[in-house]
Amino acid sequence: MPKTTRTLPDFSIETDIANGSKLLIAGVDEVGRGTLAGPVIATAAILPGPVPQEHRLIINDSKVLSVSQRERAFAWLIDWCVSYGVGASTAAEIDSVGIVPATKLAMSRAIASLEPQPDHLIIDAVDLDQISIPQTSIIKADTRSQSVAAASIIAKVTRDRLMAEVFDSEFPGYGFSAHKGYGTAIHMSALKKLGASPIHRRSFKPVKDVLVVNE
Repeated sequence: MPKTTRTLPDFSIETDIANGSKLLIAGVDEVGRGTLAGPVIATAAILPGPVPQEHRLIINDSKVLSVSQRERAFAWLIDWCVSYGVGASTAAEIDSVGIVPATKLAMSRAIASLEPQPDHLIIDAVDLDQISIPQTSIIKADTRSQSVAAASIIAKVTRDRLMAEVFDSEFPGYGFSAHKGYGTAIHMSALKKLGASPIHRRSFKPVKDVLVVNE
């Protein structure tokens, strides 16, 4: 079978929105929605223009990049961006309001931390009704827009480092540095053995079911 060629994100959505003006456009994305532990992390990123050709291959949906590619892209992006902001919602907030509202809260926090503030938002599959900034919501925007791809990379590296460098040592035995809170077999085994840590999402069914069994 012939290999399928994956199309890289480009800057055409941003260019169409700007329509010849100098609008500041922020891409917004999140990571960690489906994990059983840890926060959901969102990033908003404003790029100065199209990604230069020499960096195009590493500015993509963070899920399709290797760890080393993400790290390289992260190091370059945080210097090249006009501005970027990171926001989070904790496991406790996710349990309190639900994952979708918590994701929107993390995104709102990321956008609020941008300086300067953007004129328009491109958001991956979410509408932020509580924010007055004009916005465009696009499904799988991280595979189409370089600004959203950049946001996804910064969010992913930030969250992975938090899980591996902070929570893995604070809550040993769960293997957070390896699985970053996702429901792997090793994680589930540790959860059954140790019970839930303070960063586990108790409202998520796999965690809830383990807690019921352990009661």
